[in-house]
Amino acid sequence: MGYDRAITVFSPDGRLFQVEYAREAVKRGATAIGLKCKDGVVLIADRRVSSKLMEVDTIEKIYKIDEHICAATSGLVADARVLIERARLEAQINRLTFDEPISVKELARRICDFKQQYTQYGGVRPFGVSLLIAGIDDVPKLYETDPSGALLEYKATAIGMGRNVVMEFFEKEYKPELSFEEALVMGLIAMGKAIESELRVDGIEVGYVRIEDRKYREMTPKELEVYVERANEIIRAELKK
Repeated sequence: MGYDRAITVFSPDGRLFQVEYAREAVKRGATAIGLKCKDGVVLIADRRVSSKLMEVDTIEKIYKIDEHICAATSGLVADARVLIERARLEAQINRLTFDEPISVKELARRICDFKQQYTQYGGVRPFGVSLLIAGIDDVPKLYETDPSGALLEYKATAIGMGRNVVMEFFEKEYKPELSFEEALVMGLIAMGKAIESELRVDGIEVGYVRIEDRKYREMTPKELEVYVERANEIIRAELKK
């Protein structure tokens, strides 16, 4: 029991239990999905509400970091807010210091360095949140950050409670040459599999960055409706099998 009371103590088999507990917090979080395609990169997040009294607009899962970078979160909401603010600060510091936008990889690395510090010192705890950081440098980029501070780049990935289902689907179906529309529909189908039901426009949040203008945009409910209906047709057909 003594090995999980402090972040600075390794167990005899080389594990940091507090980091593993932080990963469990992420696994209990809402599902977020990221896909690269030939046109850009797409983030999709589940933002269904647990009470009809909640205002859906106040639930934010995808954030703009810089003109060309966005991030989706899963895990502890308050921890996510701190990391998003840190990411925005790092992006602006880079602009002021070097007079150029920060690269997606450099931003992801700085956030992971920040997270790693919270696994190394007594009196703190790891961040119970993972981020999908997406954007355009010369090509689309998609990174996943772990509570331990680990950094991995993916073609398509997911975080949160539906990760295993989504990753199994992507392993079979994902292709790098997907168009933006195809990637979006595939991501929505994967989200339907993760939540085990049809999708609703008000329960999904979509953000994307396309190569043509390298600007982050959030899809409006009216724009999203067409793609959700297309994905739901496929989900219905599979549920009937």
